[in-house]
Amino acid sequence: MDNYMYERELREKGISFIAGVDEVGRGPLVGPVVAACVVLPSEFNLDGLTDSKKLSEKKRNFFFDEIKKQALGVGVGIISEKVIDEVNIYEATKLAMKEAIEDCKKNCKIEHILIDAMPLDLDIPTTSIIKGDLKSITISAASVIAKVTRDRMLDELDEKFPMYDFKKNKGYPTKKHLEAILEYGIIPEHRRSYGPVKNYIENHK
Repeated sequence: MDNYMYERELREKGISFIAGVDEVGRGPLVGPVVAACVVLPSEFNLDGLTDSKKLSEKKRNFFFDEIKKQALGVGVGIISEKVIDEVNIYEATKLAMKEAIEDCKKNCKIEHILIDAMPLDLDIPTTSIIKGDLKSITISAASVIAKVTRDRMLDELDEKFPMYDFKKNKGYPTKKHLEAILEYGIIPEHRRSYGPVKNYIENHK
């Protein structure tokens, strides 16, 4: 797959500062949704970089450091579980993406934004790409930054609450995680609006 195609087409039109935006953490029962915005240099080349979900943890950590080193700009947006419960995950994802873009703009100009699937209403031209984390190298880079950032937050949470197995499940509703909720209850970082957590609260009123 030619994952430089979108970037190349924009550069041919004279657009140099192309940002990629992606998020991670829409499905988990615990923790924030995290988005990243990355602007790569035109000569960027990192063999094997693709959608973060298709990479091993070791590879993701390596790419995370390399992207941070080579990128012209990197921004991160983090929206807490409390805001997710207030506004819903779709709106929270958009907030995280906008926050990541604003964070990136502090240290880098942005002329066009490539976004993974989500349409965003912005004052900068955007292209929303289905499966963008596979099709665009810039979105792939953003997906790695977002995933490693969130995974490390869940690793820290695992140290405080090892019984939920967050280091392995990253907050997703695995069998072990669901069993731990039934046995130990919920923690402040659980998303109250998500089914299994909501059911637990309803049953323990």
